Amino acid sequence: MRTSRLEAFSDGVLAIIITIMVLELRVPEGHDLSDLVHTTGVGLLAYLLSFVYVGIYWNGHHHMFHLVRRVNGGILWANLALLFCLSLVPFTTTWVSESRFEQTPVVIYGLNLLSAAIAYLVLQTVIIRQQGPESPLRQAVGTDRKGKISIAFDVAGILSALTIDRSGQVGVWIALACFVLIVIMWVVPDRRIARVVRQYETPD
Repeated sequence: MRTSRLEAFSDGVLAIIITIMVLELRVPEGHDLSDLVHTTGVGLLAYLLSFVYVGIYWNGHHHMFHLVRRVNGGILWANLALLFCLSLVPFTTTWVSESRFEQTPVVIYGLNLLSAAIAYLVLQTVIIRQQGPESPLRQAVGTDRKGKISIAFDVAGILSALTIDRSGQVGVWIALACFVLIVIMWVVPDRRIARVVRQYETPD
């Protein structure tokens, strides 16, 4: 089975996820900048973080499937698992913003991000197993150190929110810092897959 239908379906789901997130933003009751900050400020920050997260996954997914020629049932299900995890982002983002970054919503948000990171790693692994150890994707990602570091930061953020200063907000802010660091790490273009794509598209 070719990848075109899987890619089109995934693009559609990710577009809907982003649309749902922006629809959850509250419109300010007044017409001043202070009204925007008071009513929508926290929601805008949470939306921005989640939007970039979803954008990073779309970018990675798009590049990864440049190196996939055909898909099987395992890849389809692994891709659905990733989309399921990402489809929960609007819910966890809204909870975080409406609670103004309380501990439990931040922990659940972190678990959501962690589940998406693991699902992406599983999808990548399933593709490599289907294509074989000498597959272009294996050559591109190598040991996937960035992916593993991302998961470690997610875990560190969740544990920080759960264990550090449980009666205050220190652990929560450390957790949010961990999530932002992941964004910073991935928003810088990852040239590994792009390099291999060019290699395979360039005739010898």
